[in-house]
Amino acid sequence: MITVPRGLVVGLAALFSAYHVVLGIYSLGVAYHPAPAIVAIGLYVVATTLSLWPSGPVRMPLSLALFNVAVCASLPLLVGSQLDGSSSANGYATWYVAAVGTLMTITATRKQQGPSLVGVIFLMVHTIVWAGPGALASMGVIGSAVWVVVAILTSRALAKAGRDARQYALAEREATEWQAAQEAHLDERQVRLAHTIRLAAPMLRRIVEVGGALSEAERQECRYLEAAVRDEIRGRKLLNDAVRQNVMAARRRGAVVTLLDEGTIDDLCGSELDGVLNRLADAIGRTTADKIIARTSANGSDTAVTVVGLSGADTSSADPSVSALGQDTPGEEVYLWLEIPRAQPDPRAQGR
Repeated sequence: MITVPRGLVVGLAALFSAYHVVLGIYSLGVAYHPAPAIVAIGLYVVATTLSLWPSGPVRMPLSLALFNVAVCASLPLLVGSQLDGSSSANGYATWYVAAVGTLMTITATRKQQGPSLVGVIFLMVHTIVWAGPGALASMGVIGSAVWVVVAILTSRALAKAGRDARQYALAEREATEWQAAQEAHLDERQVRLAHTIRLAAPMLRRIVEVGGALSEAERQECRYLEAAVRDEIRGRKLLNDAVRQNVMAARRRGAVVTLLDEGTIDDLCGSELDGVLNRLADAIGRTTADKIIARTSANGSDTAVTVVGLSGADTSSADPSVSALGQDTPGEEVYLWLEIPRAQPDPRAQGR
């Protein structure tokens, strides 16, 4: 989006305002009494200086906008009271008309559009009462009103363009994040698919070679591989090489192992995730429980993974769906209960 330096705009407005002040000083001799015109020039200088102060906010304070309206109402009364409205020889003595237009244009540009309209309407009403409707064109009142209207329309258009630009930027950022998430999911699926292929390919080739006539040991190995493939689907972030090895070792000794990732540790990565998974692998490798259930904890919990080990039940007919729900069968006893926190302690701090 193309932007104009604020200093350049303020400088141009200051030059226009200074030009009106010069015209006002130049035309002091035309007035019956110069004192009211001098007061008007002073008020205009103060209002313009406050309105163009560089360190002020973009939106003009309402108090300053009302002060500007009061100044714009005072200028025609002060200067016009010392001029002949029916005379065509006023010349530059009507400098206040352009001055009011400039000050109200500055007010409108600084997002105080209502007060700016009030100021220019007062100027029009005063001119009609003081010099007649025909003076609106000859004195340049219509031009001042057009400046203010153009400033209001331009400010609104720029504000709308700014809002649209912010919305487009937000939409673009959301689209970029969505695309990055989709690419991350695709990469994760490809990695897990490649791992599954490496895991199952030897056994699949063996099945083809023997025409499906597998020995009992090979059939059991297929069950282990099927469970490992299920872990890749349901376990997701609960898996690393150490967890996979200890889970397979636990199954080979006869344990039923269930891994459930509910997606509540997706924000963990790097050393934090490695610390959680290493503790999980250590817990599975150390326990002698007959049934092991590891699942991620609920959102907002300080616990990353809960590990439960049950013993005393016949695991040969255990229903994996029952295990997934964490339901105990009769005769089971809790042999292991471990809650792995999301933040792992620093081993160096423990050693001191």
